[in-house]
Amino acid sequence: MSVKIATLNDAWTEVSETVLSDFAAGLEGDILRSDDDEYESARLIWNGMIDRRPALIVRCAHENDVIAAVRFVRAHNLRVSVRAGGHNVAGKALCDDGVVIDLGGMNGVEVNPDAPSAFVQAGARLGDVDEATRPYGLAVPVGVVSRTGIAGLTLHGGMGWLLRRDGLTIDNLTAVEIVTAAGKKITASADANPDLFWALRGGGGNFGVVTGFEYRLNPVGPQVWFAAVLYPFAEAKRAVAFWREFMAGAPVELSSFCVLRSRPMQSAEGKADRQPVVAFLACYSGPFERGEEIIRPLREWSKPIADLSGPMDYHLGVQRLFDKDYPPGRCYYWDSLFFKALDDSTIDQIVGHAANSASPLSSVNVWALGGVMNGVSAGDTAFGKRDCHFMVAVEANWEGKEHVEANTAWVVDFVDALRPMSQAGVYLNFPGAAGGKEQLVKGCYDKNFARLRKIKRHYDPDNVWRGSFNIRP
Repeated sequence: MSVKIATLNDAWTEVSETVLSDFAAGLEGDILRSDDDEYESARLIWNGMIDRRPALIVRCAHENDVIAAVRFVRAHNLRVSVRAGGHNVAGKALCDDGVVIDLGGMNGVEVNPDAPSAFVQAGARLGDVDEATRPYGLAVPVGVVSRTGIAGLTLHGGMGWLLRRDGLTIDNLTAVEIVTAAGKKITASADANPDLFWALRGGGGNFGVVTGFEYRLNPVGPQVWFAAVLYPFAEAKRAVAFWREFMAGAPVELSSFCVLRSRPMQSAEGKADRQPVVAFLACYSGPFERGEEIIRPLREWSKPIADLSGPMDYHLGVQRLFDKDYPPGRCYYWDSLFFKALDDSTIDQIVGHAANSASPLSSVNVWALGGVMNGVSAGDTAFGKRDCHFMVAVEANWEGKEHVEANTAWVVDFVDALRPMSQAGVYLNFPGAAGGKEQLVKGCYDKNFARLRKIKRHYDPDNVWRGSFNIRP
């Protein structure tokens, strides 16, 4: 019995049972079809809003499986997507009716404490990396939710609690192993294929299937000082303005974002058990004895609703603190904006639109950038937003697919209203509509876009890897 699969040019082809059996026989991993018992669970990703049905899911056990899968896809001109950690908010990890190359089983982490460095397979999640590096008092600067996949986070930049001290995740990347559209495994680094290495530091999944990353490790913890201070939402405008000024003079060892959550959370009994708040969240990774003093202004700005600040284990505490707020299966739609500065009128707009969220689970997170991230030249990596000092992430989070329209509309209206005040493009880990609008993708890279297109033309002239925020060759 043959399998009907979508092609790269949006037509259909039939792949015979014999061909599929020969392909499967050469894999250490396996292939799932829509009638297999594990198919339904295997096609799910973290974002419950995404509901796509690939024709085949190729679960790779090692890089030879990836090479075989790429060659199979290319031989039959098949539509393809790549799933790594499966935390992809935009759902680009899955394609309808095509082939998913699933790297979830390739999640190993090897630490070399002497270098210090870590080699991380592309299917790993941030929690895997933190667990492996913690015994050595080291860390890769990654994101803030442990279930996030290392691959997607890294390829689009990577922002987290060490952002200002150590830079983006890509600023700590030293080499990448990748399988190109020609089915060839190569290494990209400053010394080998440097043009590709440049492109992979922000250019996403446009150039092949990344199978592994090598990172430079940085010392951290085990204890850091963490600020988590909640004030009434009614004070949000004043609070954001204070936080803006405070972060302008903060040491680079302090990374922070300000959270606006405008609607009360209802308990099962119908009582409000979470007030509307503006929260100051910050991680100080400098000398431990200075931490309490550094975060004190955030705690004493006004009379808080709650102050949960104090020393915390970096790997097991800070890095997992928000996991419960972003469970798998919930619906998510996120967008983002970059700003060189936040003037008072922009803050007024942010707070005003934040107040209109459609779900009590939604939030607006204003990130303070700066530090090492801004110290890198815009042309040194494909990620070019090096002169921006703030990012606003608009997060619609809700239960129930029937509420998609109201929640996505809130994000779209919010971003449309603030876009004229912001810089072009978005942070592609919080991508909004960028997946369907080439102009938004182009804006993410500014002057780097032309160079990315040339590199794309060299490594993927047929535009095989078009599923994830496509840069056309």
